[in-house]
Amino acid sequence: MIIPPDDWRRWDFHPSVVIGLVLLGGLYVFLGGLRASRRRVAAFAASLIVLLGALNGPLHELSDDYLFSAHMVQHLILTLLFPPLFLYGLPADVVRRVLGPLWLRRLGVRLVRPVIAAAIFTVPIALWHLPPFYEAAMRHHGLHIAQHLEFLVTSVVMWWPVLSPVPELPRASYPAQLLYLFLLGIPMSLVGAMITLADAPLYPFYAAAPRVWSLSPMADQQIGGLMMWVPGGLVFWLAMAVVWFRWSVREARGDAERQVPREVYELPPGA
Repeated sequence: MIIPPDDWRRWDFHPSVVIGLVLLGGLYVFLGGLRASRRRVAAFAASLIVLLGALNGPLHELSDDYLFSAHMVQHLILTLLFPPLFLYGLPADVVRRVLGPLWLRRLGVRLVRPVIAAAIFTVPIALWHLPPFYEAAMRHHGLHIAQHLEFLVTSVVMWWPVLSPVPELPRASYPAQLLYLFLLGIPMSLVGAMITLADAPLYPFYAAAPRVWSLSPMADQQIGGLMMWVPGGLVFWLAMAVVWFRWSVREARGDAERQVPREVYELPPGA
């Protein structure tokens, strides 16, 4: 059946999401984030707005109750749009306060090494899209929340070697960033391709869901797989283009070093 449009267009704000965003924003202010440059504060505010829109309102209603493709769009926002905005919005002073304990800095250095950071992100992403795990997350709300939190945390770790705000947990060299981003796109494209090319519905939850816009379960699944396969992969290529441009500009200035210069971290004077 085709559901009435108003069933998914409503804006319902979930208290857990709103409280989480208020706490995150409050911590940012408490740690001195508002003393950062305007563009960093704007990026952090944008990351909170992105989360609010992804986890509330029409996209959330569609993804939770009706369309696999909408759920895939939501996942791409959580993993590929929110983290770059969030990391760019973090000034070095804020990150250094959070990483105060020596054990935490040592752990962080290990976790954000490119190979480890890539594994931390790609392995759970692949596992969550296996039908038994995906189905369990859709039928158990607490597990679904845990899935989203895991996506947020691991995707921030994944983007860290490219967008680290502090030299203590440094960005990878420019050549390493290019290779890292290229390899990251492969698992996501493979999973997206497997979903797109499947010859039967993979997820019973969405196969039994009410139909929206007359989309059949197979058409919905194929659109969702294509979203992960094509736009998901293009994000990494776009990031590679930005890294390549930054490296080229640096070499054009006569600086042949491949390491990321210290000034990209925008450290305060004397830091």
